Parts: sequence; C-alpha cells; structure tokens
Amino acid sequence: MAQAVSLNIGRHDTCRMTVMTDSQDAAALLGADGPFAREVPNFAPRETQQRMAEAVTAAMDSGDALVVEAGTGTGKTFAYLVPALLSGKRVVISTGTRNLQDQLFHRDLPRVMAILGSKADVALLKGRANYLCKYRLGQTVESGQFKSRAQAAELQKIRSWGARTRAGDRAELAEVPEGSPLWPRVTSTAENCLGTECPFYDDCFVFKARRRAQEAGLVVVNHHLLLSDLALRREGFGSILPEAEAYILDEAHQLPELAGQYFSIGISARQVTELAADTLAECAGQAGALALLQPALDCVNDAVRKARLAFDGLPKRGAFAQLEADAGAAGALEALGDALSDLAAILVGQAERSKGLASVHARCVLLDQRLQRIAGRDCEDEVRWYEVSDRGFELSSTPLDLAPQLQTLRAATDAAWIHTSATLAVAGHFDHFTRQMGLADPVTLDLGSPFDYAHQSLCYLPQSLPEPAARDYTQRVIEVARPVLEASKGRAFLLFTSHRALRLAAELLADAPWPLFVQGSAPRHQLLADFRDSGNGVLLGAASFWEGVDVAGEALSCVIIDKLPFASPDDPVLQARLDAVRRGGGNPFRDWQTPAAVISLKQGTGRLIRDVHDRGVLVLCDPRLCSKAYGKLFLASLPPMPRTRELADVQRFFAADATMAP
Repeated sequence: MAQAVSLNIGRHDTCRMTVMTDSQDAAALLGADGPFAREVPNFAPRETQQRMAEAVTAAMDSGDALVVEAGTGTGKTFAYLVPALLSGKRVVISTGTRNLQDQLFHRDLPRVMAILGSKADVALLKGRANYLCKYRLGQTVESGQFKSRAQAAELQKIRSWGARTRAGDRAELAEVPEGSPLWPRVTSTAENCLGTECPFYDDCFVFKARRRAQEAGLVVVNHHLLLSDLALRREGFGSILPEAEAYILDEAHQLPELAGQYFSIGISARQVTELAADTLAECAGQAGALALLQPALDCVNDAVRKARLAFDGLPKRGAFAQLEADAGAAGALEALGDALSDLAAILVGQAERSKGLASVHARCVLLDQRLQRIAGRDCEDEVRWYEVSDRGFELSSTPLDLAPQLQTLRAATDAAWIHTSATLAVAGHFDHFTRQMGLADPVTLDLGSPFDYAHQSLCYLPQSLPEPAARDYTQRVIEVARPVLEASKGRAFLLFTSHRALRLAAELLADAPWPLFVQGSAPRHQLLADFRDSGNGVLLGAASFWEGVDVAGEALSCVIIDKLPFASPDDPVLQARLDAVRRGGGNPFRDWQTPAAVISLKQGTGRLIRDVHDRGVLVLCDPRLCSKAYGKLFLASLPPMPRTRELADVQRFFAADATMAP
C-alpha cells in the first residue's frame, strides 16, 4: 500500500513524495521496484549502487567518515544524491572539475529531484574567477588596451552578455574561449576584489551566488572552491560555503594533490605583473598619482622580467635551494623583493585616495610578505620550490603532511564526510588515501564494477619489450601497438606518461592509416569530439587524458598504456615527502610511490569500459608488471580482466567482435 510522506528538505522547503511504506530508504528507491527503475530509460538496478546508498545514508545519520571506491558503472552519482535529498540535512557536494559540477547540477540533480518529487532548495557555486566582475570590466573598457582586434571583439561580446546575464557565470558565454586572455581582466581574484567597498557590490555576481548558497539546503561546488573555503577558515578569514551537516566529495582521489596547492603559500610572476597593471589602472582620475607611481611600477615590471631571465639556466622545476645556490637567480629575487617594498612604501601614501589604491597597496604588502617568507629558511614540515614556465615563474612553500590540518578542519565542521571515486583503493586497501587525508579509522567500502569484465574485456601484456629506461623504448612500444591497432581498426587511446614520449609516438605513427588526434593540437573537448566522430581514430594523450574522459561505445575499443605512471622522481615536493617517509622509518617506494602509481593506472584503465555493452582490449606495455614483485600489486588492483601475453588472442577478440556485428 502506498502512502504519502512528508520530507524536510534543506532549510526552508518541504516536498511530498509517494513511496511504498516499507521502502522509504534510498536503497529501495534504487531497486527493481523503485521509481528509478520505472522512470529512467535503460535503468538497471545494481546491488553495488544500493549498497553504496545504504552506506551513504548510514554515514549521514551517524556523522561518520566514509570512504567508498565505486567501480565504473556503479552509478555512484545517484547513490549519493538520493540519500542527500532524503536526509533533510544541509549538504555540500563537491566534484573534481567545473565540467562535472555543471553536469551534476544541470543534468543529474534535476533528474533525481524530479523522480523523487523533491522541491529541495539547491544552489550551484563556483570560484570567483568564473563570474564576471563589473568593476574590472569597466576598468578594461576604459583602458582601451588590447593586443588584437579579436580581443576587442571578444570584449564587445562580454559587454553585451554582461548586460543581460542574471548569474554572470562565464560558462554561459561559449563564444569567448575559456583560455581567452580577456577573462582574467574582467573577473576578480581574492587579492584584487574590493569587497564591500566596491561600487558594484550590491550587483556583484560572486556575492549574489554566495548569498544564494548560504540559503540553500544542498550546494554543488568543486574541489578548488571547497579547498579555498577550508583554507580561508584555517586563516580565520571567515568562509565561502555554508555550514553543512554532510560533505560528499566525488572524484575524491584528486583531493590530496589539490589540498597541497591550497595549503601552500606562493607568489608568481603573473600576480606581480597583474598588481602593476591594476595599480596603473587605479591611477586614472587621481591627479599626480601616475607621475608618482610610474617609476616604481617600471622597477617592479623590470624586476619580474630580469628574474625570469635569471632562471633560464635552471631546471624548469626544482627545490628552492637551487635558486639560492645560483648567484644570478638569488640576486634577481632580492631585487624583486626590493622593488615590491619600494612600491608598497609609495602606495601607503596613496591608499587613502581611493578604495582601489587601498586594495593594490594591501596586495603589494601581501606579495612582499610571501616572497620574504618563501625566501627564508626551510622548515622541517614544509618544502620550498620553484617552477618556471615560458613566460613566468612561481615560488611556493608547501606543507609536507596535510593530514593534521585536514583533521582539524573536518573536526571543526561536526559533519559527516563522504569520499567516493572509482580509484581510491590499492588491492582492496585504502591506507594510502586515508593516510594522506588524515582519516583515522573511517568506514570503508570497496565496491567492484557491475560490468562483466570476463566477457567484455581482455588485458594484453606484450612479451619481449625492453625495460622502460631503454633509449628505444617508445619505438618498441609503437611496434607492439601497430598490430593491435590493425586488429582493432584504430578506435584506440594511446596514453603516455610523458609528453616527450607522446610527441615521438606521434611522429612514428604519422604514416598510420587511421586519423590521428594528438594532445596539444587542439583543445581537449574538440579532440574528443573529433575522435568520437571519426569512428576509427587513434588519440594520443598524456596526463589530462588519463581521467575524466568518457567515450562509450565502439569508438573506443582499445587503450594502450606505455609505462607504469610513477611520478617524476625529480619533483621537489615528491622528493621531500619521500624523505619524510624515510625519516619516519617507512619505505618511500612501497609506501608512497607505488600506491600513487597504482591509483593513476586504475584511472587510465578506467577509460576502456564505460558501458554494459562496451568491449575492448587493454594493452599494458610495461614489462615490470611481470618481471618485478610489485607488478602483482598493480595487476591485483585492476578490474578482473582475462589476461594474455599472445597477440593472437587480441586478434581473435576483435575478430569475434566483427562476427558479432549486425
């Protein structure tokens, strides 16, 4: 017998939904007799999805920390959205990227709410760089400084859109590319925002979105914004997000690395040059300010330029000690510090003249303080490092162990913390992830994928490949790949652990009969669209194609991975963390490098089977999987695919596909 029940959703709204009296739990709603089976086309009830929904419900009820590995095809989005909407609690859901955030809010959440009959009060919130800033738009228009006619045309599009948009979310304006240099000029940062002193504060898109989020019962954010909020709370500067009773973190495997960025302090060439440009813009309308500040601004810009040139002889990324040991680089940084100090000294006398000048003075002082701190002595619990790009540089100080800070921040929320991803466990164990996140004795759940890997896939481990350090390794990998690609008729991803290997492979495959799509030759979304449309393409990608890429169907029937994805050993942050593991009595390779590489390999492997109807071959070229003891750990962490070392088995697999085709 069905009965109408009233559920309190969020802070303000009540919804009514009709469910079976004995089936009001989330797992039952996702079962064979539930509304999802009736209303969602091609919905297949999955035991793993129901088990996850039960675990999420229990964690939200108890306030426990939960870690769930939900294999591809589990349907984890529904498995946490249904309990979240039924809970009556205030919930923050964080995703890995802005694209996933938009997909969750605009597609998945409305679908689940419609099926449940929920009228939950929900909100989407992004970082401030995603929202148009009316103040900075006005400054940019007044400056009239554009490097091309194309930029001037883009500004006109932004102005026109800015006059009609209600949300100010730049994702609405597809006509202006995401990478346009205009966006940083018409959006704000935490440093250059005038806050309540801004003349456009009442109409500010950022603060409107934040006020909306504060009122909502369920807020969808991304990890960058979540970590920004936690960093603000750590510094005692308030918060961006509302206090929640539960935090659900999707794609949680990304959090340890991202947390390192947000709990670091840093200064970049871009920040300094933007400070100089904004200071120059603020001089407009202030009599005598330009004449007073121009020499100091010229000195700052000159110091940035000379510092970048001084780094030319150094590795692109390294420990800060390498800068200190180079007399030219060390002298250039000292000169940059002097230039910032001189500019701050002049700005202090101008700060009272306008809100904008007061803002750039505060930013100048902050950047000067950061530079002095990073240039100071090493601390045992931090690592100082630098990175040089074609046009700039960045100096950073990063905590070695994020666990204590994350523990403190979670404890302060008094909320349930739910972490989920398709790749969190190493051979069924979550120790590597939970240790980095500072999760002490969380509830863990390892859910395998519902896909039938025994019949849908094959894992090929080629024989006779040399060790990856061999000079001709990439050439040999392509020799192995060619007959596989012939059998698969293209339709493949080739994933590489380095851009150098990717470029060489592209040269070696230039004469291939299949359309080639090479990372860097076009934007990622365009490459993927062209690859899907081609029907028999071969896509060559590095790090950004190992995860977050979903190509279901026959267009992708083969994934070839050149090497085990161990992180670069010359990364200064990794080096420092490995040293810390060693000092603590651990084994850096066993306790850190291998688990991290296993999770990365699982991400790459996960590109192959995305649907119950998919079939495909995974080719793992690295001979260490069979020759080294640790290779067993990698293989034990992968889906239960049949394995072969014979090319003939691969050819038979694809030949069987051909005979099955209509």
